[in-house]
Amino acid sequence: MIKFGPSGNSERFYAEGYEHTEEAAYFVRENGLDCFEYSFGRGVHMTEKKAASIRAAFEKEGVEISVHAPYFINFANPDDEMAAKSYGYVLDSARMLREMGGRRLVFHPATQGKDARSVAVDRTLDRLKTLRDYIYLNELQDLIYCPETMGKIAQIGTIEEIVTFCKVDPVFTPCVDFGHVNAREQGSLKTAADYRERLEYMISELGYERMKNFHVHFSKIQYGAKGELKHLTFADTVFGPEFGPLAEVLRELKLEPYIVSESAGTQTDDAIAMKKIYLQLGN
Repeated sequence: MIKFGPSGNSERFYAEGYEHTEEAAYFVRENGLDCFEYSFGRGVHMTEKKAASIRAAFEKEGVEISVHAPYFINFANPDDEMAAKSYGYVLDSARMLREMGGRRLVFHPATQGKDARSVAVDRTLDRLKTLRDYIYLNELQDLIYCPETMGKIAQIGTIEEIVTFCKVDPVFTPCVDFGHVNAREQGSLKTAADYRERLEYMISELGYERMKNFHVHFSKIQYGAKGELKHLTFADTVFGPEFGPLAEVLRELKLEPYIVSESAGTQTDDAIAMKKIYLQLGN
């Protein structure tokens, strides 16, 4: 089933007196939402005891949890030693994800750097094949690894590149950040047809079963000539994208993704808004 929830804890979570990740499970459920994404953005610094405590809280509330691996992963780095660290960041995140009782791990694939884009993409592809091998060697293949579409032009992560990476192995499923796509493509997502074109392409390349429950990040994002500048809230009326047209296409194509709001501070309320938009289309 389709799920909606926030990335991390919103400003309202703290304003209402909550503090701990364990409390996010109750907060998410009380707000009528279904999932939550925990960020290891600055590194995997969590004890197994803490992970077990989070798992118990989320299982009690019936809320699904995913994680975002550290932001400094870069599989296009020409330095093999630095690439080795990226493997470690993903695997460490995966181990902790399992301890937390979740199944989905989102990661940023790479940055282009000084190389030609084709060189950086090919290197990323080769490294993801090595990552696949490490995943199986460590018996972590029961989890879902989601390379994310990226918002800055200098980052590796167009829809086409993510599709190529996911063809490496079934352990990989796309994370489509529609705010990133819109920012990278200078406001390209306006109509249902815009969303349909991209999703039908991904289905044609990866198959319906892989895409049915793909991972989604959604927020409005301010952008400039080089792509993403900063995340906004649904209150913004200048930058997109809008969720309504996407909701129409998700219903039309019978897709049931895990949708995470990455709005700046209002992620819980904007996740609620997306769920309402989606449910109203079914009435």
